[in-house]
Amino acid sequence: MKKSQLAGYLFASPWVITFLVFWLFPLLFSLYLGFTDYKLLKPTYNWVGLNNFVALFSDSEFLDSLKNTFIFVIGTIPFTTVIALVFALLLNKNFPGRTLFRSAYFMPSITSMVVIALIFTNLYSRGGYLYMLADMIGLSPPENGFLLSNKTALFSVMAMDIWMSVGYYMLLFLAGLKSIPEELYEAAEVAGAGAFRKFFSITLPLLKPVTLFIIVINTIKSFQVFVEIFVMTRGRYDSATAVYFIYETGLSRFEFGYASAAAYILFLIIAVFSFAQFGLLKQRGMR
Repeated sequence: MKKSQLAGYLFASPWVITFLVFWLFPLLFSLYLGFTDYKLLKPTYNWVGLNNFVALFSDSEFLDSLKNTFIFVIGTIPFTTVIALVFALLLNKNFPGRTLFRSAYFMPSITSMVVIALIFTNLYSRGGYLYMLADMIGLSPPENGFLLSNKTALFSVMAMDIWMSVGYYMLLFLAGLKSIPEELYEAAEVAGAGAFRKFFSITLPLLKPVTLFIIVINTIKSFQVFVEIFVMTRGRYDSATAVYFIYETGLSRFEFGYASAAAYILFLIIAVFSFAQFGLLKQRGMR
C-alpha cells in the first residue's frame, strides 16, 4: 500500500469509526432488539421473532399515534409548501426592505424549537393572546386553552409547525427562482404571455425539482415530529405521534424491544412514502 493511500485511510478513519460506532451499530442493534423482549431493567431477554410487530398492529395506543402522525403529515405539508412558494414569489421581486422581510420570515426556522414551542404554549393557554383573540372574534375557544382539548391540541401544534417551517422552504424556493433564466420570461413577454401564463408555463415547471425535494424532506420531518409534542402537550389530549410513542415506550417504560419494533415500522412507512413521492412526481415530469 502506498503512503498516499495509507494517509487517505488515516484521514478518513475518524469519520468511518464514528459512522460505524454511532450510526451503523445502533441501527443494526436496534433492529435485532425489535425481535426480542428486551427491557432495560430486565437482566435477560429472549428472542420473540415477529411478536412485537404483530402486537403493535393490535395496540390501540400505537395505532392512534400513527393516525395522529398521518393527520400531522397530511395537514401540514400542503399548507407549508403553498405558503412558502407564495412568499418566495413575493420576496423575489425588487422592493424596499426585501432583505428585511426575507430575514424576518426565515428567523423562526433557525430559532430553537423548544423556545418557539414554549412561546406558543403560552399563546395557546387560557388567557393567552391567541386565546383572547379567538374569543374576541367569537370563535369560542376551548375552556382551558387550545392545548388542553382533544379537538384542538394536535391542530394547534400543526399550526405552529407550519408557521415555523415556512421560512426555510421559502428560502429553498427562492434559490430555485434565482436559477431560472430571465431570458425565458423576456421571451414569454414578447410572445404576449401574462403573469399567470408565465407562472404555469415557466416558473412552476422549472421549480419541480425543488418542489420534489421540499415535499420529500418535509414528509420525513413531519413523520418524525416529536419536540413540539413533547414540549407542548406531552402526548395528551389525543396528540401523541409515532415518535412520541416510541419515546414513551423506550425511555419511560424501558421496553426497548417493543420500542425498536415501532421505530422500524415508522422507518418503513417513511421509506415507502418517500419512494412513492419520487415515483409519482417523476411520472408527472419532476425530474
